[in-house]
Amino acid sequence: MRALITGGCGFIGSHLAEALLARGDTVTVLDNLSTGRYDNVAHLVDRPGFQCVIESIMHETVMDRLMSECDIAYHLAAAVGVELIIRDPVGVIETNIKGCEAVFRIAARYRKKVLLASTSEVYGKSERIPFSEDDDRVLGPTTRSRWSYSCSKAMDEFLALAYAKQLALPTVIVRLFNTVGPRQTGRYGMVVPRFVQQALRGQPITVYGDGQQSRCFCAVSDVVRALVVLAAEPRAEGGVFNVGSTEEVTILQLAQRVVARSGSASPVTLIPYDQAYEVGFEDMRRRVPDVSRIDALIGWRPQVTLDGILDSVIAYERDRIPA
Repeated sequence: MRALITGGCGFIGSHLAEALLARGDTVTVLDNLSTGRYDNVAHLVDRPGFQCVIESIMHETVMDRLMSECDIAYHLAAAVGVELIIRDPVGVIETNIKGCEAVFRIAARYRKKVLLASTSEVYGKSERIPFSEDDDRVLGPTTRSRWSYSCSKAMDEFLALAYAKQLALPTVIVRLFNTVGPRQTGRYGMVVPRFVQQALRGQPITVYGDGQQSRCFCAVSDVVRALVVLAAEPRAEGGVFNVGSTEEVTILQLAQRVVARSGSASPVTLIPYDQAYEVGFEDMRRRVPDVSRIDALIGWRPQVTLDGILDSVIAYERDRIPA
């Protein structure tokens, strides 16, 4: 199988590339390095069947050639992270919507299958827990910039489903819930690597808001396993699937567990949202996936516990501390 991974130098993309190469696939990663890092795939460069292309998904000529040469495209390229959404709302909207349009338009030209990585953010601030794929979406006003990301990814999903319906293009949509693991950066508000880095440096663990908002964190190894199997499953085509853990934890509890498992003496400090992000920032109190659909189709359930995830991230970050 010849796979193209957009955003392949990113955290999830680099792990997906490793998994596909391990099973004998040919892998091309495309990334403009706006948020991805070449270091994430540098160890793969000399592997047979691997190619890294540094370019934008909106470069028509390059995308046309790479799409024509692959059997399936994993579309992971996107602007991500709450801090990036607040800082660069224009870039987030344009990257997500225009980039996705380019991928599907060119994929349709060659009738290539596309797996679209979407996000749990599309559910907005719905209070119906757990989130099921066919639930209504509940969003805040357009004057709150964080909802622009949710809407841009929802438009990506609408586009994918439209191509599937109108042009019979084989597509699969996955909504990822807080994927975590080694190589994830804390630069754009990703909470686990940020907490771990603060703990290992002996800095205060900064929890935004009151810390009672809860999330479910899924190991990148479990997520990659879901992506690979769903991409190969014909019955998944045209479908939308939640991919995430159901082990719920408050952010305050998460900070305390990071301190305990890292052996840190760091204190935990609460910072108001207005100070951390912007005035009027809105957040979701809970975000828990219903994974019964993917379980029924391919028998997927997450295998790595939250403690296992934290231990792997702590070990990774420890190794990166200069001697």
